[in-house]
Amino acid sequence: MDHEVVIVGSGFSGIGAAIELGRAGFDDVLLLESGDRFGGTWQWNTYPGVAVDIPSFSYQFSFDKRGDWSRVYAPGEELRQYAESCATKHGLHARARFGTRVDSATFDDTRDLWTLTTSTGDEISARHVVDATGALTHPRKPDIPGVEDFAGITQHTARWDHSKGTAGKRVGVIGTGASAVQLIPAIVEEAQHVTVFQRTPIWCLPKYDGPIGRLARSVLSRVPGAKALMRAISQVFVELAFPFAFHYYGLLPAAKFAQRSAVKYLEREVRDPVVRDKLTPRYALGCKRPSFHNEYLATFNRPDVHLETTSIERV
Repeated sequence: MDHEVVIVGSGFSGIGAAIELGRAGFDDVLLLESGDRFGGTWQWNTYPGVAVDIPSFSYQFSFDKRGDWSRVYAPGEELRQYAESCATKHGLHARARFGTRVDSATFDDTRDLWTLTTSTGDEISARHVVDATGALTHPRKPDIPGVEDFAGITQHTARWDHSKGTAGKRVGVIGTGASAVQLIPAIVEEAQHVTVFQRTPIWCLPKYDGPIGRLARSVLSRVPGAKALMRAISQVFVELAFPFAFHYYGLLPAAKFAQRSAVKYLEREVRDPVVRDKLTPRYALGCKRPSFHNEYLATFNRPDVHLETTSIERV
């Protein structure tokens, strides 16, 4: 046996699992990561505007709370650096093997061992395997004729090439999910024109975001109990706004109130009634993942942004 435990993935799940296994007495732990550093989602997703969509005080380990977040909703690179700092603090670099993708895993019932085959050609045996691969790491191109033959620049938010900017270019964005909600406002100022291809509109709510000043960061970092208090406040907000509101949708008016608020927000932000109607979801808030942004909806007031809602036949 090569290792007692192998963890596949070094994002937040892999980091958290490795730390807790170490605390439980498992010393022989190996992390396998196809990327080149810790961070998971925040290592792969570096597109303009990428940020967390729940408060930073909740998007952190309970055992490693920070008080010096730059914003209420931290940008992606700051989250990646936080992941890296946690890995460094808990000595995980010595247990990680980067640039190594797991291609297969086979369990031997006679020996009670897993055999993992990697992209580097190695076979690694382990008593236990932890799957921490996540769900936002593998890009998928849309199944539209002509996508593979397009002669222009093609970007995917999960593999953004910053050497190929959007400045002065005519840009088409396919999709209006959470990534697009962040990306579109971030590129409109520099692009010549942006066409947004929307199949299904997304519920978009205001994001109560803002920079955290130096004094506030100092208080959160130095005053005993301040970080724990902010995390508790953040967690109450998250639980009431999401699980609690939608789990008890039939009993409590919270989700219905949020939907009415989202409609009013849409009415305030988008001037053209035709465009506003196209941006209005035909399903109840909570049936699909909503998003939060303070500039997304207003972006469609710009003359250099066009919302296209007819189906794409080919590229």
